[in-house]
Amino acid sequence: MMITVLLRREVPNGIVEELILFRCCSIYETNSTMPPEPRNLREKMASKRVSCRWCRMVCVVPLEAQSFYCPSCRGSTVLERTYNFPYSTNQGYAAHGRLYQSNAPPQQLSPPSHAYGRKRAVLCGITYKGHRQSLQGSVNDVMSMKKLLLQRFRFPLSSTLVLTEEEEDYRRAPTKTNIRNALRWLVEGTRAGDSLVFQYSGHGSQVRDRDGDEVDGYDEALLPVDYETEGRILDDELNATIVRPLPRGATLHAIIDTCFSGTFLDLPNVCRINRQAYYKWEDHRLPNATYKGTSGGFALSISACDDHQSSGDTTAFTGNATGALTYSFVQTLELEKKLSYGNLLLALQNRIGAAQQALGLNTNDSKSTQEPQLSSSHKFDIQSKTFTL
Repeated sequence: MMITVLLRREVPNGIVEELILFRCCSIYETNSTMPPEPRNLREKMASKRVSCRWCRMVCVVPLEAQSFYCPSCRGSTVLERTYNFPYSTNQGYAAHGRLYQSNAPPQQLSPPSHAYGRKRAVLCGITYKGHRQSLQGSVNDVMSMKKLLLQRFRFPLSSTLVLTEEEEDYRRAPTKTNIRNALRWLVEGTRAGDSLVFQYSGHGSQVRDRDGDEVDGYDEALLPVDYETEGRILDDELNATIVRPLPRGATLHAIIDTCFSGTFLDLPNVCRINRQAYYKWEDHRLPNATYKGTSGGFALSISACDDHQSSGDTTAFTGNATGALTYSFVQTLELEKKLSYGNLLLALQNRIGAAQQALGLNTNDSKSTQEPQLSSSHKFDIQSKTFTL
């Protein structure tokens, strides 16, 4: 059953939004007014001049801005370059009308370095505890993925960063600021031979595309635990932060278990495959749109569903809540020691499809079904290339 609710609210930057809220806490932005003019000289002066990292055009942005989109080349530039995780004296954060606090001392996150080895991961799971549309399986997803990375793929524990509401250190809570810092930590200092993993299990949403780089007219967005006050993280920012800096010889895998996630990293190539294993690559680049590839590296995203579909947080597999994609992904890789990207994608689709049929869901309806997707910075033969992390 789909429930649709029209909301109107003022978000932190003064923009008034009308939102349509429906299944899976999916949020579509339908209208947005421009931010108000500065009320006084002090507010007007709270700005800084920065240069676009792509065309070098000088722009004026708010003093607290962490990224901006260039009106000339439409490129995205990340401004904040600090990797020290925030720490406040009250050791808490606000979300969903509640203040969450911890008395545990902060754990220092060492700066990225190759003392970690050549593998690094950020695993982010958000349950939205206290929200009327909370999720039950996100932390389970992160714990099962962490076990897979440590035991099967030999990721060092010291280079595997977990962000959940269960973490005692405030700097490991999945707030917008902490997620941004974690993603910058993930790619900082990356060089040829490095293997990076970003896993996200939580709510996803779509907002109307403002810069003309989306085929369907909508940007996808990640919802941090404090999104109601701090806002979303758009796919444009995710791409600019962890995809575009990726150097030649480095590899990034993103495992995205959320709704509307087919093009969650804005990668230019999307793979379409049928049940008979025939596949083709779709080019999602648009004329005059921002470059969404890497700096020579190889980026891939395995997502829970297509951009117009919803993903499941379900107990159908084990009786315990888990994301359908994450459970299928982990189980497949634990059972199959060697398989191609094509075989992995088919295995994910078959597992989830079988679970949906067992629940009596209509798998012939593309909108109500859940079909895992593969997107990439480069086209490749998915049947011959072996999957590894």
